[in-house]
Amino acid sequence: MSDKSYQIKENNQVMIQGGEKKVMKKILSVALSTAMAFSMFASVAFGDDALNTQQKFDVLKEKGIFTGYPDGTAGLEKDMTRAEFAKVLVGIMGLEPIQGKASFKDKNYKASKWPAPYVEAVYAAGLMEGKNTTKMIFDFNGKITVQEMAKVLVTAQKLEIPTETNNNASDWAKGYVQAAINAGLVDAKANPKANASRSQLVDVAYSIYLSQQKPKVVSYEVKEDGKVVEFKLANNEVVKVTLETALKANTATEVKFTHNNYEYTESVTWVVTAATKIESVSASNYKEVTVKFDGEVEAKTAENEDNYKVTGVTFESAKLSADKRSVSLLVAQESANLPEQKDAKFEINGVKNSDGSKTFKETVTLRAVDTQLPEVTEVVGLGTKAFKVVFSEPVQSTTASNISNYKIDGKAVSGWVKFTYPNIAFITTDLAVGEHTLNVQGVTDFAKFKVSPTDVKFTVAEDKTAPEVVSVKTKDLTKVEVEFNESVKSVDKAYHTSAGKTADKVEIKDNVVVLTFSTDSKKLSLGENTIYLEGVRDYSDNSANREAKVTPVLDTERPTVSDVKVDVENNTTIFTLEFSEDVNLTDIQNRDNFVLKNSKGEVVTEKGFNSGKPVTVPTFETKNGKTYKNRVVVKSIGTLAAGKYTLDVANIRDTASIGNTMLPQTLSVDVTNTSALKLVRAWVDSDSDNDDLYIDVQFNRAVAVDGNGDALEINKYGYVTGNVYKAFPTKNAPKPSLRNAETVRLTIPKKDFANWATELDKADLRVVNVADLNGNYLTDSTIAIGQGVQIPVKSVKATALDKVKVEFNGNITSVVSSDFTFAGNIKGTAGEPKFDNGVTTVEFTLDSKLNATNLGLLTTVEKPQTSDNLGHKIEALTVASNKAIEDGIAPEAVEATTVTGATYVDIEFNEEVAVYYTPDAFKVYVDGDSVTVTGATKVSAKVVRVQLEKPYNPTVGGQVSVAKGKYIVDTNNNAADAIYKEIIKK
Repeated sequence: MSDKSYQIKENNQVMIQGGEKKVMKKILSVALSTAMAFSMFASVAFGDDALNTQQKFDVLKEKGIFTGYPDGTAGLEKDMTRAEFAKVLVGIMGLEPIQGKASFKDKNYKASKWPAPYVEAVYAAGLMEGKNTTKMIFDFNGKITVQEMAKVLVTAQKLEIPTETNNNASDWAKGYVQAAINAGLVDAKANPKANASRSQLVDVAYSIYLSQQKPKVVSYEVKEDGKVVEFKLANNEVVKVTLETALKANTATEVKFTHNNYEYTESVTWVVTAATKIESVSASNYKEVTVKFDGEVEAKTAENEDNYKVTGVTFESAKLSADKRSVSLLVAQESANLPEQKDAKFEINGVKNSDGSKTFKETVTLRAVDTQLPEVTEVVGLGTKAFKVVFSEPVQSTTASNISNYKIDGKAVSGWVKFTYPNIAFITTDLAVGEHTLNVQGVTDFAKFKVSPTDVKFTVAEDKTAPEVVSVKTKDLTKVEVEFNESVKSVDKAYHTSAGKTADKVEIKDNVVVLTFSTDSKKLSLGENTIYLEGVRDYSDNSANREAKVTPVLDTERPTVSDVKVDVENNTTIFTLEFSEDVNLTDIQNRDNFVLKNSKGEVVTEKGFNSGKPVTVPTFETKNGKTYKNRVVVKSIGTLAAGKYTLDVANIRDTASIGNTMLPQTLSVDVTNTSALKLVRAWVDSDSDNDDLYIDVQFNRAVAVDGNGDALEINKYGYVTGNVYKAFPTKNAPKPSLRNAETVRLTIPKKDFANWATELDKADLRVVNVADLNGNYLTDSTIAIGQGVQIPVKSVKATALDKVKVEFNGNITSVVSSDFTFAGNIKGTAGEPKFDNGVTTVEFTLDSKLNATNLGLLTTVEKPQTSDNLGHKIEALTVASNKAIEDGIAPEAVEATTVTGATYVDIEFNEEVAVYYTPDAFKVYVDGDSVTVTGATKVSAKVVRVQLEKPYNPTVGGQVSVAKGKYIVDTNNNAADAIYKEIIKK
């Protein structure tokens, strides 16, 4: 057939024009290629599991593809005429009806009649040619059979005609019908020779129409932490969209993308139950911090107060909100307050979200600002003998416990106050039944704001009933919390099962009694336990014995190492491992549970590690008098070389009654040999100026003078006297200044600090939130304030009988040798001073040797001239204030001996020693060949026995060697130098 001109008008109103029928066939082919999935498309696109034929007709009628009959019916049961089929083809294929043309000779076929534009369009497109092409008869009113309809669709689509058929169509049509059946265009049960009904054409037309529409988004899935969205379309395609910016959890966001030339704009909400980030950290007073997450967090780790840190601050408790999205932290009563109105580093480490997919390890900025006066939020009558006052925030015990700060009905209260930190006062006094008015004044919060004087009415009713148990719950087998229906004043006795299993500790927190059974023999049983509380007394002195049954819920979560920190101190590399919970002491003391490897994966065999295992027994971290049972300290002997290491940790149990054992973990650690920022010393200079008091603060290295760690902010400095933290009077004080890179000078007007001498006597300086130039923040926040500018001698140690190392707390730049005398009368020559980490070391070469059995003392002249870089002289050491010379002299091997045929070699030293066997450090050679060493032990105070695998039977001779390091040390932990001795047979 010759090419014919036509236009195609797509349903999305985009005009496409062309001149060859092969283009039309391509479009039709694309449209029909997905026909087999059309029924599924219909259900998802239009929200119905399966549209019936009438519903499909209604959709097509709305789109103008079907018209229906004048009476409004669809006529689905009627046969389809050829003209109707042509009209539907034009509609579903987007053909443009051709007006004013009549190519066929049928009776009553005219250009002005409704069929002509549609017949001419399908004829021009080569889709239909008529019944008689010679006479040009289209037969527009004739019926179209199923097999004729199949031929038109298969020809248009250029479907492959199968060689094998299984239908009863006419011979000429068998291939077309089979192709249509295979493509899902014709029902295999249909009679090919029968006339095609309007319902059959509706089903086919609807499928074709649907395939031409823009597939709707029927669902989406957010992946990769909000960075990727996968959209599922109505045609079952999945479109992956990668976003430049991750979605914000639980917030509707508009996402735009293009697919198959269709543009989509979809509103997407990443619904997240588990927390993905920290939304805010705030403090509206100086004793409480609120941490808000964008989702839920795990209760166990969120309520572990050790997972939160502010330098110089100790948290007493962490409480998770009911919606599991925020944590309220309470600073311990005896702890320093939160830094006031200035930025502080707030660390969160080890808190898990609710599904365990994320563990938070972040440092954020916290600024505590208290602008609100404390208020009385509740007054509760506790019968006729007491009442309870609840404040809006933590208040100071000294003021809250002062009975004179409370008045009832305008009169002073006669009684006593029991204050429960942070904000509850129980006041015992006789009260009449009825309404009363409480007036509170003078109670202060930790910003020293006084409570707003207000009158609060409350009602007193007679209470004749002792406290009743409301609920009881356990924490593992060691702790029971019993909640009562009213405040509890006291409990006479608490035990479980039998009177002998009394609680080791009883704590009363308002209406909750916490019982601790820490002794092994007193722990709860795994089954049901009966808790007995005798003499449970309320504030009306109603008393009764109560009991409750509880079945413990065991802790089944394994501990994990959530963080590891590395520090260097006193020539020791210190690894601090932080666990997700308290762990078992016996397990952490087992050195086999820790193996250190270098960057090559080789076990470390030096610096206090034996086959990677620490020689020094690991311990819990102790800081500011508190032992942290979730922090384990592993130490080297001598500083490890800088580089990357891994630390394998295994077999550590938690402290649950039935201990949960951790899964093995490999921790990556970087050793930098840079110690933490620390205070070296602080001293008062009261003589340099008549009007101002100078307090100089020296750090172990240069400090920052801008940013959050700025050392020149006077509010970061305070002092501690009698366990009370105090601020310096700063109203008229100038900004601190630098004396040198590591020394800050505070200037306090003496008129504002008249009692400075008594206040600072035996006081400590407190420093918070100061950083070095690399952003490392201060860890140790207090140090004694010296009462003079003189530099103290830190330590004196003899490294040989004619060598002495003297350490000074400061940067000594000028050393006068004649200032110093050793052991009463020995002089020495000072070497070059070496300053490192806040300490200066000077090695003296003595004119004569010290007495090995009595090293003696270091003294100085009355007015020494040795000074630091600020011109400060060192502190004089008199006979009365001398410094003992410590033993830093390495033990020496005297001889190595054995007997013929023995499986050992004994090394004798000049003093008592201890041995730490490491295979690579101990070597024995027989006739020049290395032999196998199996161990080394101490057999007497001065003798170390090196054990051999085979008897010692040399022909020529043998030698024993021990590498330099802390494999053999004396009683002062001085390591022997490298040993190489000929073996003597005795």
